[in-house]
Amino acid sequence: MNHAALRLRARLNRLVREFFDARGVLEVETPVLSRAGNTDPNIASFQLEFTGRTEGGPRTRWLRTSAEFPMKRLLAEGLGDCYELGRVFRDGEAGGRHNPEFTMLEWYRVGWTLDPLIDETATLVRAALGLVGRRATLRKASFREVYREALGLDPMTASVDELRAAFDGAIDPEGLTRDDWLDLLMTHRIQPAFPQDQLLAMYDYPASQCALAKVVRRDEVDVAERFELYLGPLELANGYHELTDAAEQRARFERDHAVRAARGAVQPPIDEALLEALASGMPGCAGVALGIDRLLMAMLGTGAIADVLAYDFHRA
Repeated sequence: MNHAALRLRARLNRLVREFFDARGVLEVETPVLSRAGNTDPNIASFQLEFTGRTEGGPRTRWLRTSAEFPMKRLLAEGLGDCYELGRVFRDGEAGGRHNPEFTMLEWYRVGWTLDPLIDETATLVRAALGLVGRRATLRKASFREVYREALGLDPMTASVDELRAAFDGAIDPEGLTRDDWLDLLMTHRIQPAFPQDQLLAMYDYPASQCALAKVVRRDEVDVAERFELYLGPLELANGYHELTDAAEQRARFERDHAVRAARGAVQPPIDEALLEALASGMPGCAGVALGIDRLLMAMLGTGAIADVLAYDFHRA
């Protein structure tokens, strides 16, 4: 057990709360157990059976993979800017850099677009780095710009064959989609070369990677209004100009279910309460999720998540 890491975590938690208190952003706590799960085909949720009275509700409940859906319901009810610092759970992720339960900081800014949220996220990360005497420069660049600079190809228009050729590595291509190749290029060719003391905010992702973000037309291609923040090669945060269209959100959930069905994977229930909240008129906003354990790993210069936890999955 690394007692120094636990003390640093406590200092970071205090910094986070002071940061948002100074900006008038309300701390909230939302349910860890839900009747709905995360439909994202690339995220696995834990499920459990409740043995008590359910008052007609389902016995199967899902551990949250994020606080996003209930926080958006609060936004639709008019709560205003809010954040949550809490535990989230993802099945199947245990190893050097992953733990099935970890700490996520999520916050939403009503009326904001991505650019001020990128700046605020970078300001928070820089303040955290200051706790350990580190500094980092901020660079903002589009997804297209980063790939063109690193690989000399346009990720929005390149063919699958061109992406595969740029990967230039031994891998079984069977079943890999265009987005899979883009992800492999990022993790194997581009990300490792990011400068250690640079915060890179990469924005305007391919529309096929829209998740919960708005999609807009820019430079003759559709792009998702989202960003990811990297400190050196380590991904810290994922932010969105949030989708507020209930019909489009339902269509995306149903597409997720179709992908899961094709893979023979579990299809968690769609969050109808979220869809009702969107339909009732959730305000335009931007939101971001930041991995606290990842940030602590960066602050301590370690590649092992166990170094920043009291007890990791294998010792819990």
